[in-house]
Amino acid sequence: MFLFNSLEIVIESFFTSFLVYLPNLVGGILIFSIGVILSQIVKKLVVTLSNFFRIGTIIKNAKLGNDQDIKIWRDIVVEIIGWAVVLLFLIPASEIWGLPKVTEVLQQLLYYLPNVIVAVVIGFVGLIFSNLAYDLVRHGMKSIDASSARTLAALAKYAIVFFTILVVLDQLGVAQDLIRILFTGIVIMISLAGGLAFGLGGKEIAQEFLEKMRKKV
Repeated sequence: MFLFNSLEIVIESFFTSFLVYLPNLVGGILIFSIGVILSQIVKKLVVTLSNFFRIGTIIKNAKLGNDQDIKIWRDIVVEIIGWAVVLLFLIPASEIWGLPKVTEVLQQLLYYLPNVIVAVVIGFVGLIFSNLAYDLVRHGMKSIDASSARTLAALAKYAIVFFTILVVLDQLGVAQDLIRILFTGIVIMISLAGGLAFGLGGKEIAQEFLEKMRKKV
């Protein structure tokens, strides 16, 4: 008899708590559903604006990228914006559901999304400039040697891609100290290589100049 009374109290307490919590559950689901629907509308709006201003066509006509690259980067930006809208509505929904820890995590993720968007834009711009540098160097050096022109053009392109990757990782906050050390090392290496090349290549010129100065003195 005591067991049945305890079970009855537990069931009654459960249903009472559930009925009290039910409006919060329904309200949170409603807010989250609105966020999902609105995210789809925003994504379609971004794609429509991109097609209206013909951003892809301009980039393609300038020979700075092909259709596949433009579509990939546009889809990435669209998806990030869509998830930002979903998170924007999921945060109040989680608060209504009484999940403070989840709300904190979602807020941190929402604050991090602008860095992701900026990193995507930097990556896209870096890709455009790498293609532009490739074409400029290849056409500029073609009169000297076609093979050397392609080699130098590829070197310029991948150098820009490499530095773009470093900037993107720094923007995302991935191993920032390591990236700064690596960047500093590369700059020092280039400076030393240039100094040594200039010093060894211009050794005779410098010696002749110093000899003339000594005679004048």
